[in-house]
Amino acid sequence: MAPHSFRLAMVQVESEAIEEIGYDAGRSILFVRFAHGGRYRYFEVPHEVCEAFVSADSHGRYFHEHIRDRYRYRRDRRA
Repeated sequence: MAPHSFRLAMVQVESEAIEEIGYDAGRSILFVRFAHGGRYRYFEVPHEVCEAFVSADSHGRYFHEHIRDRYRYRRDRRA
């Protein structure tokens, strides 16, 4: 399967910093679309981290404390 031949379901979240969160469990990739419009992929993110991120009271705070600077990432040009 080509890397972009599927449509990932994104979950909209209520946050000033983050608009949507998605997860590819087969490849352990976390997708984050920020309110400023940037979309990023974070690699080798455990499923438990994604679940906690989606459930967090503050998505921005969770992102900064548990994801940012902890996982390899790449900006998605299709943002």
